[in-house]
Amino acid sequence: MSIFGKGFTALATAVVLAGGTVAQAEGTLRIGMTAADIPLTTGQTDQGGEGMRFMGYTVYDSLIEWDLTSADKASTLIPGLATEWSVGEDELTWTFKLRDGVTFHDGSPLTAEVVVWNLDKLLDDTSEQYDSRQAAQGKSRIPAVASYEVVDDLTLTITTNEPDATLPYQLAWIVMSSKANWEAMDKDWEKVAMSPSGTGPWKLTEFVPRERAVLVPFEDYWDESRIPQLDEMILIPLPEPNARAAALMSGQVDWIEAPAPDTIPAMEANGFKISSNAYPHNWTWHLSRVEGSPWNDIKVRKAANMAIDRESMMPLLGGLMIPAKGFLPPSSNWFGEPEFDPSYDLEAARALMEEAGYGPDNHLEVKALISPSGSGQMLPLPMNEFVQQSLAEAWIDVEFSVVEWNQMINLWRAGAEDEAVDGAQSINFTYFIQDPFTGLIRHLDCDLIAPNGTNWGHYCDPEMQALFEKIKTTFDPEEQEAVLQETHEKYVNDALFLFVTHDVAPRALSPKVEGFVQAQNWYQNFSSITMAD
Repeated sequence: MSIFGKGFTALATAVVLAGGTVAQAEGTLRIGMTAADIPLTTGQTDQGGEGMRFMGYTVYDSLIEWDLTSADKASTLIPGLATEWSVGEDELTWTFKLRDGVTFHDGSPLTAEVVVWNLDKLLDDTSEQYDSRQAAQGKSRIPAVASYEVVDDLTLTITTNEPDATLPYQLAWIVMSSKANWEAMDKDWEKVAMSPSGTGPWKLTEFVPRERAVLVPFEDYWDESRIPQLDEMILIPLPEPNARAAALMSGQVDWIEAPAPDTIPAMEANGFKISSNAYPHNWTWHLSRVEGSPWNDIKVRKAANMAIDRESMMPLLGGLMIPAKGFLPPSSNWFGEPEFDPSYDLEAARALMEEAGYGPDNHLEVKALISPSGSGQMLPLPMNEFVQQSLAEAWIDVEFSVVEWNQMINLWRAGAEDEAVDGAQSINFTYFIQDPFTGLIRHLDCDLIAPNGTNWGHYCDPEMQALFEKIKTTFDPEEQEAVLQETHEKYVNDALFLFVTHDVAPRALSPKVEGFVQAQNWYQNFSSITMAD
């Protein structure tokens, strides 16, 4: 039987809330997630970034982690289960030293053998522990990994296919499950799902698919500063925004992710706190660069970027946005100092359009793929209508092709040259931009042109390709940061996307929630949170 047992629907959540079966004990935090189900519990989670936030980096740890302690600066990588790592002279072989004394929730020790076992569960489909569900979530996150082996109990090596200095960022995705627990559960991942074991600061004690997951502190966690102060944290799937708002306002939950902007004034008037912060997530139009696309003209790309009054879009989102100055948020360590400023300047936008051969009697016509909803898409219909109206002022007339979110993901993977996009020259897509590969390289790499990768627009530029190779072969962190800044400067100076806004990860909290520090990251630290009486 599947771990998503029979008879559970989205209605189950409403019944649980209405019936009051998720009672609030002292020190209990109840969170309404946007996900429709509890994220996969066995290790590598599903449900995107939210899955890793609530079930990945709570129950589990990775070799390398993100510093989630500050709200005032962008997160950086820090030691996790590995205390140190280095690359050899061949720039291919990495050595990782593991933290001594770390145990899983079941009491078994973390060793290099267990780390290799975890890599096999994702990468080796002939291994006994291979799990296709976890592999679907984790394999694509570590494309550099070619091989790995145990050196001793607390040392292992990982060898890459080619020099790739982004490996530490890739490994931050990969969390460690207990081999001993899997063996105790008859080597059955379905059974492990109901009683998993990680090394993280939280233990899963109760799991009802589509209804709730209950986490409690792991008192033997290796980092005493991150042992949770709560008695319990309960995760409740509430995919519908108004249902989340109603649950918070009625006291059935204490925290909701992504409150709808039009509900925020009522929440604030009733004493609820709205927490938000910059984080590595953008809202863009990815532009086609296939032959014949009007976006091949840099004048048109710059004009479009200068035609959008992003400040005027803010009321549409309840102020919960950061106007885009580039592909990355202005607070990013990798932003650099681009020369082109994509700020609103309609007169300059029209001048560029005239240089490109357009005018008030000769508008450019373009077609854009958009979705009515979707993960991270914010409010795509009204936001795209705003963009459409703005571009019309600069003599760019937009026709929309509105497709369901999962279909749009398929069209994104297919690429701009595929017949299925039906002549669309852009696609409205939001991007996770937290590490060099997923944040910058994968979108424009010549070797990743769709359908071979996620370079939807078929862009290929030798200068950009050289920068990507330089990122991979620059192993000194400060020098690599300088290359990343140079890369982003080219993103902006060449106006390679229509840069619109950055999400700020809003969440609404009961006034009882104390001690939460919202990091500039997709993931958060829940260990510091307490509940006031």
